[in-house]
Amino acid sequence: MRLLRLWPDESHFDFMRFRRITFPLSAILSVATVVLFVTVGLNFGIDFKGGTLVELQAKPGKTTDVGAIRHTANGFGFGETEVQELGGEGQVLVRFPLQAGEQGQTAVMNKAHAAFDADYDFRRTETVGPRVSGELVQSGTLGVVLSVVAVLLYLWFRFERELALGAIVGTLHDIVLTVGIFIISRIEFNMTSIAAILTIVGYSLNETVVVFDRTRELMRRYKTIPTVELLNLSINSTMSRTVMTSISTALSLLALVLFGGEAIKGFAVVMLCGVVICTYSAIFVSTPVLIYLGLMLSGVKRASESRGGVPQAAE
Repeated sequence: MRLLRLWPDESHFDFMRFRRITFPLSAILSVATVVLFVTVGLNFGIDFKGGTLVELQAKPGKTTDVGAIRHTANGFGFGETEVQELGGEGQVLVRFPLQAGEQGQTAVMNKAHAAFDADYDFRRTETVGPRVSGELVQSGTLGVVLSVVAVLLYLWFRFERELALGAIVGTLHDIVLTVGIFIISRIEFNMTSIAAILTIVGYSLNETVVVFDRTRELMRRYKTIPTVELLNLSINSTMSRTVMTSISTALSLLALVLFGGEAIKGFAVVMLCGVVICTYSAIFVSTPVLIYLGLMLSGVKRASESRGGVPQAAE
């Protein structure tokens, strides 16, 4: 039985020739993201800005309509409201943005009771103030930083120096561009967004490790092949797996974007963009970095530019 192949086994496509385009492009996008982060900033959600959380339970004989609740709550004029269906039947979680002063919060609850008392019971009401939300920002940032540092340390000990540096550059590149997606799209940045970033870090690590493991294997097998040819061979030999993984993951995320509802749409959109970024990065950023770092083999610097010749296996 022949296995499905989405990339030819004997492909010799020259990916490295695009490095003179992809490197400046990635650099420009990364710098632009940093500038936008400083000047525009993220669109922080209620988790980080504070607000009022209300848990509703549909009364007996009543059905839950998340869309109608969202439309009604947004019509109050207090800003964008988050509505999420909980695990229990008929349970809904509504998050209202933080209002100025105690009177503002009272106005939120008065309108909520007036609109939903007929069909829902108010099971829980909580208010997250600026101090608590500030602590969440600090905890979330610390969690992301520690996770990224742990990943970078793993990469440093997992590979040789040049391979580790290439993987680190690619991972940081993916994080920066993912943050750029949040800034440009104005998707709300909340605790779920932190989970999305950490998931993308893991996906980026997986993509890079696969390619670099093959690179290290080929380094031991071929002693005289130029660096550019070696890296092209590494990518081509793993491309079938990369295409299969990326397409299957992207299709799953696309289904969540189209049919998953508003509650997880932002998360799914960012993840879908993250898969594209990580796949691009593993091929056109992390791997070409090795050329500029001067990939070493047996203590002798390998050629950094491609030249003719057939790969020779080590004896």
